[in-house]
Amino acid sequence: MTVNIIGKEAEAKLDWIALTEALEAGHLLPKAEVGDTFLYRGKDTLLTRSAWIDGMGLAVKAATIFPGNGAFGVPNLNGAVNLYSDRDGTLEALIDFHLVTKWKTAGDSLLAARRLARPDARRILIVGAGTVAHSMVEAYSAAFPGAEFTIWNRTEAAARAFAEETGASAATDLETAVRSAQIIATTTMTTEPLIRGEWLSPGTHLDLIGAYRPDMREVDSECFARARVFVDARATTLDHIGELMAPLADGTITREDVVADFYDIASGRFSRGSEEEITLCKNGGGAHLDLMTARYILAATTA
Repeated sequence: MTVNIIGKEAEAKLDWIALTEALEAGHLLPKAEVGDTFLYRGKDTLLTRSAWIDGMGLAVKAATIFPGNGAFGVPNLNGAVNLYSDRDGTLEALIDFHLVTKWKTAGDSLLAARRLARPDARRILIVGAGTVAHSMVEAYSAAFPGAEFTIWNRTEAAARAFAEETGASAATDLETAVRSAQIIATTTMTTEPLIRGEWLSPGTHLDLIGAYRPDMREVDSECFARARVFVDARATTLDHIGELMAPLADGTITREDVVADFYDIASGRFSRGSEEEITLCKNGGGAHLDLMTARYILAATTA
């Protein structure tokens, strides 16, 4: 029987720390095969992201992006995750697209932070005030109890509204906020760097989430020059996202300077080396992480 999992019904049964443990376990299995496809009708898009992990199963995450839906009072982004059995390929679950995306994106970054940020980190800066920023407050709070959040956004009114809703402090000067932060998460859609490497303090962990296209980057090349660089998956970041493509192209770093990805967790390479070093991890997502997250959600909600 196929299970239908809706966001509001499922979230009460989910746990951020348990998700990161499930993501770690997923990276002990054989490397995923992944594939993305895009179909277009003018400005409308159908995106499918597929993954197959031997021993875990298959997932197809289908999303429709219709920019004009706002005029009809309908969300611009809709979709579902189809989760299939590894044994016989039968459909096991249809899982809410927004639920998987929220937990995958924030869980990805939380896994990196649990391994790269200093355990005593408490001053957390969120750059951007959208949906992902809200998710990161939830996720970081689970791993860094007593964390103090600061929010910066280009639109000060949005930052103040975010602060009122979450209990964070709203910053007006980004440089000052960056210099005092111990963990920084960037969740914007910018194509021009917002954060400069010269602002980073020793011991900072930089969590890059927002950029996903070749023309997008949230931090400058100096951030990469000063940090030990990690990614969630080499296959989905190095040649696909401007955040990595730019410092590779200008010679700031080489491919060998990327210390590790999540498939290196078992070897111990995906870890902080000292209290003073700056760590940087690019969250690129990927269908294999959607599959791991969907499998965790199914297990947690049907236990």
